Amino acid sequence: MRIDILTVVPELLDSPLNQSIMKRAQQAGLVEIVVHNIRDYATDKHRQVDDYPFGGEAGMVMKIEPIFILINKLKAEREYDEIIYTSPDGETLNQQAVNHLSTKRNIMILCGHYKGIDHRIREHLITREISIGDYVLTGGELAAAIITDSVVRVIPGAIGDEASALTDSFQDNLLAPPIYTRPAEFNGWKVPAVLLSGNFKEIEKWQESQSLERTELLRPDLLEK
Repeated sequence: MRIDILTVVPELLDSPLNQSIMKRAQQAGLVEIVVHNIRDYATDKHRQVDDYPFGGEAGMVMKIEPIFILINKLKAEREYDEIIYTSPDGETLNQQAVNHLSTKRNIMILCGHYKGIDHRIREHLITREISIGDYVLTGGELAAAIITDSVVRVIPGAIGDEASALTDSFQDNLLAPPIYTRPAEFNGWKVPAVLLSGNFKEIEKWQESQSLERTELLRPDLLEK
């Protein structure tokens, strides 16, 4: 899989994309993550990537030319399954969308910045818009890192214990059950006895009931799905 990320602040992506599972997945050849600086494709000597909006609205808008040039350059080199724009008014990212994206071969993520991008890019080049929640960030770089992290970790082989990813919260629209490790008792707080019983059938029943109970209490909206 290859993920191309287009940004005006590539430094924001250095750490989250080159540590832990992200680093190991790239070293193992499971994914190639390439970060592109949009400023490198600016058409003026000052490498300007933003300008004032028509209509007099406050803020600055990412210019169409450098984004258009970069996207078309990448599309000429390979086919992309999705060209994603990180936008607060896009579809909300969830585990089902993550699982779907993890099956793709090539995806591109355009990070929004300033007031946003020239809308013509969204109309003519973007295939999917994704939001990570109902709030606004300084730019889309952190959202792109979250999308990338969530997608890469479910690629087979990215996590040593693949079954672990399949039992994460939201995989079946349920929250994960409580988890514990040694010691079995600490400060008078005990691990539920069923988890120490060795009876895996009963443990599975307990985990299922806890998932349902926690989902009903904390995220009842998930049960509707």
